[in-house]
Amino acid sequence: MEQTTLFYRFGAALAIGVLVGLQREHAYGSSDGELFAGVRTFALIGLLGCTAALVASELASPWGFIGIVAPMGALVVVAHFVSAWRHEGTGLTTEIATLLTILAGALCYWDYLALAAAIAVVTTVLLSLKPEMHAFAQRITREDVYATLKFAVVTVIILPVLPNQTYGWPPLDVLNPYEIWLMVVLISGISFLGYVLIKLVGPRQGISLTGVLGGLISSTPVTLSFTQRSHKEKELAKPFALAITVAWAMTYLRVMVEVATLNASLLSRLWLPLLAAAMVGLAYSAYLYLQQRTDEEEEITYSNPFELGTALKFGLLYAVVLLISKAAQVYLGDVGVYLSSFISGLPDADAVTLSMAQLSKGGGLTVTTAARAVVLGVTANTTAKGIIVLGGGSSRLRRAIMPGLVLMLAAGIGVAFLFP
Repeated sequence: MEQTTLFYRFGAALAIGVLVGLQREHAYGSSDGELFAGVRTFALIGLLGCTAALVASELASPWGFIGIVAPMGALVVVAHFVSAWRHEGTGLTTEIATLLTILAGALCYWDYLALAAAIAVVTTVLLSLKPEMHAFAQRITREDVYATLKFAVVTVIILPVLPNQTYGWPPLDVLNPYEIWLMVVLISGISFLGYVLIKLVGPRQGISLTGVLGGLISSTPVTLSFTQRSHKEKELAKPFALAITVAWAMTYLRVMVEVATLNASLLSRLWLPLLAAAMVGLAYSAYLYLQQRTDEEEEITYSNPFELGTALKFGLLYAVVLLISKAAQVYLGDVGVYLSSFISGLPDADAVTLSMAQLSKGGGLTVTTAARAVVLGVTANTTAKGIIVLGGGSSRLRRAIMPGLVLMLAAGIGVAFLFP
């Protein structure tokens, strides 16, 4: 091995040790007692791991690595027991970080530099997020844990054994059990991300932040909650309209993520109308924000998106929408696809998005038709939520949100059909 390469790998190991050590020393702060390992010690630990890997390579035997790392592991164990004896309730965080730094240093020598760097960054992030992660754990309910575990078990066990093939003749040839369940996992994963973010920031958020995070899960609860409250708190009509509009804009961005995951060619035709509608919605939200700012907090209850019943319902809805869309294409052509997408999009935009992405993936549906169908589905969904606001909201809320609703719908549809 060339000297330059060797020094580069040892330098990477040194940098990893310094990174982890800086975090540990910063986190330790001004606490009483002696720090188990600081920035200098962790830097040496990283070099130790890289040196152990070099020795093992030169000796052509794993015992060279074991002979160096094992005594270091014993020292870590002794240091932990001494620390635990002096300070009751001492954890293993720093000790585990020490072992990971040793292994990351070894990975540097073995030329797994990207993996070693990723381990170092993840380790540092996890060490730095101690207060937030403890607070997050306190906010998680027993129901959240059970729902997440149930869905994880069902997904890990069921998804791999589902048949990855279609059955029957058109339009039944679009029903693939494996792909249907995979779509359920995708949508639940995106929704779960928003749910976790809400848990991280706490059960009560500012009104505008509620709109942003709520849009990642579902904009419907945001729409319903603020629409109902608009009658009792009429002076907050513009902040409520802000949260609702932001949630609707997030729906368009969410659809872009879903399409990008499944069908990049469809996204190339779809990103402009979706982004146009989202940007118009966000611009109008900025206008509302400047018109009336408020720091009032809001709490909306969201169910865990990993609930098995909810996942099964979405899977069934997706299969039905996929079947209807395919049948409409076979018997009615593009007009049938547009009509079915608009009707199917009224209750749920995700099912239409995923079905169009799948149908256009294999060439059975043109990308232009699929893009317009997705826009119509999302438009129908936004229209349905707009009807909720216009029919159930206060007069102030209706006046505040109407311009944003019209502009978003016009932007999405106009760009999709005028610039195919």
